Amino acid sequence: MRRTIIDPVEAGTAPHPPATGDRTGHSEVDRYPRTGRFLLGRLRHAMSEKEKHTVESLVEEVVTLPPATTIIARGDLCRKSTMLIDGYMLRTIREGGRRFVVGINVPGDFVDLHGFALRRLDHDIVSLGATTIGTVPHGRLEEVMRTAPHLARLLWFATLLEAAIHREWIMRLERLTAARRVAHIFAELWYRLDLVGLGRRDGLRTPLIQADLADMCGTTAIHMNRVLGQLKKEGVAEFRRGTVSVPDRSRLERFADFDPTYLYGRGVLEVGDELDDVAAAWA
Repeated sequence: MRRTIIDPVEAGTAPHPPATGDRTGHSEVDRYPRTGRFLLGRLRHAMSEKEKHTVESLVEEVVTLPPATTIIARGDLCRKSTMLIDGYMLRTIREGGRRFVVGINVPGDFVDLHGFALRRLDHDIVSLGATTIGTVPHGRLEEVMRTAPHLARLLWFATLLEAAIHREWIMRLERLTAARRVAHIFAELWYRLDLVGLGRRDGLRTPLIQADLADMCGTTAIHMNRVLGQLKKEGVAEFRRGTVSVPDRSRLERFADFDPTYLYGRGVLEVGDELDDVAAAWA
C-alpha cells in the first residue's frame, strides 16, 4: 500500500496541535494501520483498546483508487462506508452544468459514515489524487450499534463533526471575500492534517488544482487565478501545483479569520474526560 505522510494553529485562544511528539499518532498508526488516525487529536483518547481493535476489524477490504474515482454517487444505495486511510476525497454536487465542492476529507475521516443512516447521499464522493480507503460493510456497523453503545456514540461524534465543518464553510462562504475563503481552506486543511499527525511545518502538499479551489469557493477558475496571485503578492501563501507554501502561518490565519475551535481539537469545544462516566456506565 502506498503511504503518503504529509506533515499544527494559533488563532484566538486555540493553539495548534504539535507537528511532532506524542500527538502525531505514529504509534497508533503502527498498531492500527487502517484506522489509527480515526478521531486522532479529538476523541481517540476516549476509545478503549478494545474499541480500537473493534474499529480496526470493521474494515473488510483495503483498496487503492486512481484519481477522480467516484466511490458513491448521489442517490446510490449505500451498503458500506469508507475509512480514508491515505490521500484526500471531495464531496461534490453538480447543478446547472457546474460542479460544487462542498467538503474535503483527510486521512482518518470516516468519509460516508452518515450513509449508514441516510442510505442514500445527496452528493457524490470522489477521490482527489491517488487514494487508499478501507471499506466497512453496514452489517458490521449494525453489530456495533447493538453491542457497543459507547463506541456507537463515538461514531456519532464523527458524523456530527462533519456537520460542524459544513456549518463553518457555509458561514465563511457568506462573509469572506474569495481570497479569504481560499486562505481559510488552506488554514483548515493544515490544522486537520496536524490533528492526525500529517502536518508539515511550512505548508501543505495536496493534489488540489485551481479548479478545485474555485469549486470550493464558488468562483470561476479565471477569478481563482487572480485570487491566488493576490495571496502570493501579499505574502500570505503561494499555491503551485498543489503545494501551498506559507511564510508566516499566523499571518495566514489572521488573513483568513481562522479560528479552529469548530474542529473540536484544542480550545473551548475540546472534549476531555467528559465521556469517561458514559464509558464506565456501559462497561
